[in-house]
Amino acid sequence: MIKVPYAAENRNPAFTNKDLRNMIIPLMIEQLLVMMVGIADTIVVSYVGESAVSGVSLVNSFNTIFIYLFTALASGGAVLISQYIGNKAFEEASEAAGQLLMISTLFSVGVMMAALVWNETLLHLMFGTVEPAVMDACVTYLRISAYSYPALAVYNAGAALYRSLGKTGLTMNISILANVINVVGNVIGVFFLDAGVAGVAYPSLISRAFSAAAITWCCFRGNDSVRYTWKWILSWNRKLLAAMMGIAVPNGIENGIFQFIKVALSSIVSLFGTYQIAANGIAQSIWSLAALIGVSMGPVFITVIGQCMGAGDTGQAEWYFKKLMKQTIWLSVIWNGLILAATPLILKGYEVTAETGQMVLWLVMIHNLFNALAFPFSGPLSSGLRAAGDVKFTMLVSVGATVFVRLVFSVIFGIWLNMGVIGIAFAMCLDWVIRAVIFWYRFKLGMWKQFRLV
Repeated sequence: MIKVPYAAENRNPAFTNKDLRNMIIPLMIEQLLVMMVGIADTIVVSYVGESAVSGVSLVNSFNTIFIYLFTALASGGAVLISQYIGNKAFEEASEAAGQLLMISTLFSVGVMMAALVWNETLLHLMFGTVEPAVMDACVTYLRISAYSYPALAVYNAGAALYRSLGKTGLTMNISILANVINVVGNVIGVFFLDAGVAGVAYPSLISRAFSAAAITWCCFRGNDSVRYTWKWILSWNRKLLAAMMGIAVPNGIENGIFQFIKVALSSIVSLFGTYQIAANGIAQSIWSLAALIGVSMGPVFITVIGQCMGAGDTGQAEWYFKKLMKQTIWLSVIWNGLILAATPLILKGYEVTAETGQMVLWLVMIHNLFNALAFPFSGPLSSGLRAAGDVKFTMLVSVGATVFVRLVFSVIFGIWLNMGVIGIAFAMCLDWVIRAVIFWYRFKLGMWKQFRLV
């Protein structure tokens, strides 16, 4: 008997091409907007003074730790919600959404209280050697930022619900409005009110509060089959929360170790001299822009694969894995090529030496080549495996690759072989390649099909 290809025998696909476009394009626009607004924020903050810029950047690196934790928690909820939706268990999906909001709120309030009580102690512990003016800016910015932690967590919980439904247009629109509030507020706070660091901290707080309020209102008032209800928000389902934490905790551990290694790599980069440090800093800002496709496609994999697995349709899940991988690779190749071509124009906005500019070009060329061809398999594909329930394996591979490949080979390439920041870039790419090979092999073996979350 000749086996009919799955695409041909599938008369009722879970997601049409239009559905996928309606998810992918808003996510790309949202992520691009966040990146561009981040650049605008940096420009505005620079007018406050060097101490303010240093303080804000240091605290933002500290805030990133908690942002990743909130995101990991939301991802755990998104996987469960997507699988329940795929299983047509809408009441259970609503319960999972309510439990996600509840635990996100409790956790973020706890983190906020800790930051408000021990902010100076934490900052002196982490950045105790900085100048007094920089430390003052750090304390001011962290105290105000801490109040926004619950808003960040609440927004991520609501965004997880809407992305699980495939409705990314709403989160994009909220993000647009929030970022406009942030940029306009920064301009008013810095140039009109002359409020210094507080002038850039309060607009961030206001924009995050707006995002949280808007998404929560939509989650309560929406006409969808899955929504917030008070009975699920005010309850405590130990079994459901354990399942959620079973996905969130490994993801949080993975992200936490990644951030720790990132700090360690910054220390290594500082050994290579001024022009290489500058080139690495500029290149990283361009890298973040080049990573747009990989970052945007992760939530798409979670929604699509999660719903297929929730429906118990592993055949359709496998078909969408391959379809989404093809789309991710093509989009990545095109986007990374455009960013590489635009790099010489971007460099004209920086006052750097020819040597530094040449180093930036090499770093972007190396990064974008592997980001286009290897990262889709190490990033978005791993998100799909997590959505199927294959969580512990992806965590172990990611943590192992980060520590024993990225960190170890950064030392070997960068220091022992005297390759400098080029060696750091190659170690990062080697990390992606090894993950890509392992995750693709895992996918081809089909071991992810055996997991059942709902």
